[in-house]
Amino acid sequence: MSSTRATASFAQQLTRGYATATKSIQVPLALHGIEGRYATALYTAAAKKNVLPQVEADLTKLMSTIEKDAKLRQFLENPILGKRIKKEGLQSLAKAQNYNAVTTNFLDVLAENSRMAEASKVIGAYNSLMAAHRGEVQVTVTSSKALSANQLNKLKTSLTKGNLVPDAKSLTVNNKVNPSIVGGLIIEFGDKTIDMSLASRLAKLDKLLTVL
Repeated sequence: MSSTRATASFAQQLTRGYATATKSIQVPLALHGIEGRYATALYTAAAKKNVLPQVEADLTKLMSTIEKDAKLRQFLENPILGKRIKKEGLQSLAKAQNYNAVTTNFLDVLAENSRMAEASKVIGAYNSLMAAHRGEVQVTVTSSKALSANQLNKLKTSLTKGNLVPDAKSLTVNNKVNPSIVGGLIIEFGDKTIDMSLASRLAKLDKLLTVL
């Protein structure tokens, strides 16, 4: 099943039983992988029902509950338990926490497709879509050594003033340390990666020398 067809199928599952509007939904960020497809389908379904923030709040509440309740986490991730048992458990949780109908359907679809173990990844992907929807851009900067607060602020200023992230209303820069890149930086945001690391330049040079 192609990515587009899979997303359409998940979206249909999420909105089943409801009169779905025919308006076209513009997804603010292209995501990949299973979690990306589910999150995109959920975003589309929530947007059509005009409940994007409500679903986000539900998922935040769900993640908090899962993190605090080890038994619930084990219940959701247990591969031995059947779909029916998990669906009933999730329906009880959704009712107790007063989840929106779209959120409830989302959990039902995950259980039906045996994807509850990946719920946290899907929720994380949905959060990324919501951040993009609000014009918030999460930038990950990988360096060989931790950058100082001053360096991160200067980098944030440069990214904000430049055309690298032109549509950003707000920018959050996170620093990840990876000594193997030797020096320089790797900047990642959305589905874009800008590799300015020394390791990358050395690899290109080595490849050039091999060809010569």
